[in-house]
Amino acid sequence: MTLRKKMIAAGTLVALAAGTLPQSAAALDAKDKEELGAFVKEYLLANPEILLEVQEALAAKQRAKQQEAAAAAIAGNEKAIFNSAHDVVLGNPKGDVTIVEFFDYNCGYCKRALSDMDQILAKDDNVRFVLKELPILGPDSLAAHKVSAAFRAIAPEKYGDFHRALLGGEDRATEETAIAVAVKLGVGEEQLREKMEDDPQDAAVREAYLLANDLGVTGTPSYVIGNEAVFGAVGAGELTTKVANMRQCGKATC
Repeated sequence: MTLRKKMIAAGTLVALAAGTLPQSAAALDAKDKEELGAFVKEYLLANPEILLEVQEALAAKQRAKQQEAAAAAIAGNEKAIFNSAHDVVLGNPKGDVTIVEFFDYNCGYCKRALSDMDQILAKDDNVRFVLKELPILGPDSLAAHKVSAAFRAIAPEKYGDFHRALLGGEDRATEETAIAVAVKLGVGEEQLREKMEDDPQDAAVREAYLLANDLGVTGTPSYVIGNEAVFGAVGAGELTTKVANMRQCGKATC
């Protein structure tokens, strides 16, 4: 292979990571392309680790694009994300850093992440933790949410206990299990059912769905901290780091 073709081949390998094809490679004739293809194949077989590098580069590029879109969505929906009338605030209502969590009562990862929230709130009395119910795992999740919303309207001071009991329970969250939790906390079933009829259009869920769509949230738990969306149960350590970054530089990632 000539030096020129080797240079084109090298450029082609680099371009694979970017998803583009060099103009010089595109201009080759059929025989040259066949020879180039054989060289690239031989190189990749001899150096398969480059495929992992390409995959990692593509994933990083996709994450950056996702965060760029999320940052724009956060800027355009700041009030609805951080200060919606439909949300619950745990921790310090006047905390200097806010963590917003989208969750579903039947999400296994959310159940595991419950301890992350409690760990953060126990160690940092200046964090404001906003809970957004995003019932995306079927009719049971939506039914449990309706009970949750009614309970919060009746006994907002006990919502933290309700939330921990239902999300931390072993049973699947349904209307029945949610009502059982509410009754144990002193709110009667009849009162709950009356309150559940107050908002048949469920404005809270509609708002959460719209925000999740704008932010690119496709699963729970997902978080918003400052200008950044955090997808998945990343653990208390990473969330705590982002809280510290907010205090240091005003962004979730400094």
